Amino acid sequence: MSETPDIVVLVHGLWVTPRSWADWVAYYQAKGLNVIAPAYPGFEIEVEALRENPDVIARLTVPETLDHLESVIRSVETPPIIMGHSFGGTLTQLLLARGLGSAGVVIDSAPTEGVRVTPISQARSLFPALKNPANRKRAVAFTAEEWHYAFANTLSEEDSRASWEKYAIAAPGHWVFEYGLFANFEPGHQDTWVDYTADRAPLLFIAGEKDHIMPPSVNRSNAKHYAKSPALTEYFEFEGRDHWTCGAPGWEAVADHALEWALKNAVVRP
Repeated sequence: MSETPDIVVLVHGLWVTPRSWADWVAYYQAKGLNVIAPAYPGFEIEVEALRENPDVIARLTVPETLDHLESVIRSVETPPIIMGHSFGGTLTQLLLARGLGSAGVVIDSAPTEGVRVTPISQARSLFPALKNPANRKRAVAFTAEEWHYAFANTLSEEDSRASWEKYAIAAPGHWVFEYGLFANFEPGHQDTWVDYTADRAPLLFIAGEKDHIMPPSVNRSNAKHYAKSPALTEYFEFEGRDHWTCGAPGWEAVADHALEWALKNAVVRP
């Protein structure tokens, strides 16, 4: 049974909060959609407060976060479109694997387990968190310069700093270590494992040509892992866009492409 969903759930990534979706929320609401941008547990407070006390999120786990997001999604009347940016893309894939959503769009997605592509720019972007093993137990922030390289490399230094000042927070260091470094080397399935052969809602990968921290090669590889799934999986790449694509000038084109694809391909199962 196919229907047109009218609810969109926007899942933020690491180093930011739901504030990063503010423009998208208003943009989609103006199109008549019901839009929800839930925070990870502990991320509900303002950016400024999290900067002052990042310890409140240092020990958050992926299963806790997934369970919280699942409860939000199950609270709405009809299966929503789920969109996730960066690590929110990983979480979106995991939510679809739980049978949730009518369609999924992941933007500059961090990879699920088994994606072994690690470009040099990605390693350099993550190095500030990975350089100190003690960071596994801390919340780790980017400096303005590190943010510019990892997130906003197509922007001027001035515009990049403005985005850093408004949106950037620390991220749980163990997420970067466990899912950005060690997940493919640990025995057994880790928290970001999905069954790539299983059926699920249609899924679109959107990558940015100039993305340093989650380059197109990572997203292409992640998408190709679903080759044996009966579900629709597609890939699209925007020229000249970086990791901050949801907030950088021209974000409306990304929002439009994501929504049009999701509305066209959404499947609501009885």
